[in-house]
Amino acid sequence: MSQFVTTHFVQQYTTNVQILAQQKGSRFRSAVTTGHYTGRQAVPVEQFAATVANKRSTRYPSLTPADTQTDRRWVFPSDYDWNDLIDGIDKLRMLIDPQSAYVTNGMSAMARAMDDEIIGAFFGDAKTGASGGTNITFAGSGSTVPVSEGASGPTGMNVEKIKAAQQFLLGAEAWDPSGGARIYCAINAKQNRNLMDEVQVINADYNPDKAVINDGFIMSWGRVDFIHSERLTLNGSYTRCPMWVKEGMHLGLWQDLSADVSQRKDLAGLPWQVYLYGTFGGTRIQEKMVVEIPCL
Repeated sequence: MSQFVTTHFVQQYTTNVQILAQQKGSRFRSAVTTGHYTGRQAVPVEQFAATVANKRSTRYPSLTPADTQTDRRWVFPSDYDWNDLIDGIDKLRMLIDPQSAYVTNGMSAMARAMDDEIIGAFFGDAKTGASGGTNITFAGSGSTVPVSEGASGPTGMNVEKIKAAQQFLLGAEAWDPSGGARIYCAINAKQNRNLMDEVQVINADYNPDKAVINDGFIMSWGRVDFIHSERLTLNGSYTRCPMWVKEGMHLGLWQDLSADVSQRKDLAGLPWQVYLYGTFGGTRIQEKMVVEIPCL
């Protein structure tokens, strides 16, 4: 990319460095739990299965241990970096110093990588067991809304799908609305348009919790906060939209996003190097806290 820096020379007709259209910053980080770790892998949570209380029918009965089943959910890190060079001679020919724009561009790339780690963890295999050697697949968890929910055939996002996903979370005791807890749902531009066509969403006559709309994007509806992403995965021709409770997803940070700008004195022209790096990984904490909403 650095060989194209000459496009910003003074013979061009602008003094502005423009960052091309792209997602700038992570959109999922604040919607999942996070933790800081060291080592090759980490345990974000120790899991304890539900147990049953014993009803006493006699006085002074023998005590029976509950024999609580335990497990560990693991998160593994991936290393990411980004760098580019700004030639010292090129800087002399430019009307502006592009250094900060390069850092902005690189940080955006790193933030998207962080989102990809979280998105991949929604429906990817999760690791459990004493050392993380057991795979837990999302398939078979019973948390996938039918793609034709609310319609006679495969359809896009609609109110019935949102209600069905909420039903999954409520039925699994994964979400307690009485405590004011929020849930999240990731959608792209197509699903946003689908919801903008839903009268029950945009008209308060049907629902006192009228949708919060900002510049044409539905930010929230009821207890659901929407996150816009054009990076959601596909299953054939269907977009896999996740709905989840914050405690159901986790981002592990071994090295948060960091930047370094330094001069490379080992290269001719003494160019400046913009280098960014980070080590992080995502995992699903509980299958019952994540629902898949397939959308045509």
